[in-house]
Amino acid sequence: MGLRSAKSADRLSIRQPRLLFSRLIVCSTLLLGFSIVLKSRHRLSSFFPHLLTPTHSYSQITNMSYQQERYIAELAVQRATLLTQKVFNEKAKGTVSKDDKSPVTIGDFGAQALIIQAIRKNFPNDEIVAEEEASSLREDKALSAEIWRFAKDIKLEDSESDELLGGPLPSEDAMLDIIAQGNSTGGAKGRIWALDPIDGTKGFLRGGQYAVCLGLMEDGDVKVGAIGCPNLPVNDADTMSASIGVDQNSGAGNGVLFSAIKGAGSISRSLTAGALAESKSISMRPVPDISQAIFCEGVEAAHSAQGDNAAVAQRLGITSPSVRLDSQAKYCSIARGAGDIYLRLPVKKDYQEKIWDHAAGDLLVREAGGQVTDIYGQRLDFSKGRTLAANKGVVAAPKALQDQVIDAVKVVLKL
Repeated sequence: MGLRSAKSADRLSIRQPRLLFSRLIVCSTLLLGFSIVLKSRHRLSSFFPHLLTPTHSYSQITNMSYQQERYIAELAVQRATLLTQKVFNEKAKGTVSKDDKSPVTIGDFGAQALIIQAIRKNFPNDEIVAEEEASSLREDKALSAEIWRFAKDIKLEDSESDELLGGPLPSEDAMLDIIAQGNSTGGAKGRIWALDPIDGTKGFLRGGQYAVCLGLMEDGDVKVGAIGCPNLPVNDADTMSASIGVDQNSGAGNGVLFSAIKGAGSISRSLTAGALAESKSISMRPVPDISQAIFCEGVEAAHSAQGDNAAVAQRLGITSPSVRLDSQAKYCSIARGAGDIYLRLPVKKDYQEKIWDHAAGDLLVREAGGQVTDIYGQRLDFSKGRTLAANKGVVAAPKALQDQVIDAVKVVLKL
């Protein structure tokens, strides 16, 4: 027994240092691995902060693939507004006539060239549905030269941001070629950008509200939207008044860039001449009493049945006069809580809305807590080509009020 005990003690005394040494190796390995994970996390967070920030919702994480698209869209729209503001402020507006008789400005063509260049630089395989076409410019050398004079030197003050968009336009001929690339027929398949280089061209010409609008659709569904409104006030608390549609300028206190990603909410930031400014979330305001709602409509009677709009407002008990302003600035205004209801009731039975007039604004309002439908209460369908062929009119309001507004529309229009 004594001999066995001694041998067991010897074996135990040999095992203990080995066991201790093994434990030390395991602990060291774990510490080293933990250190590597921390370093990797730090590096990853600098490139992909949305992956490692626990405050982000599942919907934001699932839509992280559109962060780059929104970033490029915002920068492209911001750069284009530098040109539109330059033309706006200098009052040097050359116009030509289009099939639908609406004016086309130097800013329209120049902004389209700048934005398409940015899309082609970053997403070369995507299609683009844009409002303007270059055939008239190729025939009008004087107008082409004037557009080139304004567009050639446009750049963001932040060189890194500008390079990301492709830098300055290379030449006048290249500018015309780029403008012509917005000729996609649209449809239900693939990635398609809808571009309105100056939405509200008549407002632009008269010195009112206008917007530079860009939306990305994938398989007919709007995923990203960006809208630059140089003449809207930066302050979200400024409610809309009758004067907002006329005699505006892009001076101090004005100029807002709005954007949205499907499932990730809507944001706004001040327009700048360089890198993007800090953003903030926006949302539609609660309206406990619909009779106190602010409703807006287009300035042009040819674009919206203003008499029917007034009848709908009266049926809802709204006594305040409508606020009239051009462009998708209406979508932006209600999305941020400066207004509540946007009505665009059809003037002609056969008129079809253009997708570039609504894609970005539709997403912005829906992501801000609102609803956008046609006069029958059906969602806008962007999969039918260059127009909203499956829809008639547009009604946008807070979700809680949408059914009431649609019911009033149906009564007034005898649907």
